[in-house]
Amino acid sequence: YPGSYDFVTFFDCLHDMGDPVGAARHVRSSLKPDGTWMLVEPFAHDRTEDNLNLVGRVFYGASTLICTQASLAQEVGLALGAQAGEARLREVLTEAGFGRVRRATETPFNMVLEVRV
Repeated sequence: YPGSYDFVTFFDCLHDMGDPVGAARHVRSSLKPDGTWMLVEPFAHDRTEDNLNLVGRVFYGASTLICTQASLAQEVGLALGAQAGEARLREVLTEAGFGRVRRATETPFNMVLEVRV
């Protein structure tokens, strides 16, 4: 139902979607004006060279073989991949109409973003 949800969650999936901007727009239209989207995505720095560590190398391998290919096989095929980084995710969210994005927390494996209109 449009505009009827207080809280929506995504766990490690936006980067796999062919049209992450479209998916984010759908979330925006589903949320109440004061609603929150909790977006959990693989942890990545914005610059490639900052991701060249043990976890980043594993994520790049999985992203190349699984995430990017899954996205490319879908309509639009934006291919964010698992190493998109917070800056690129913010671009997607802003394009979808969200105005407030806050990194709520992070681990070596995931970042958790609080996304609001």
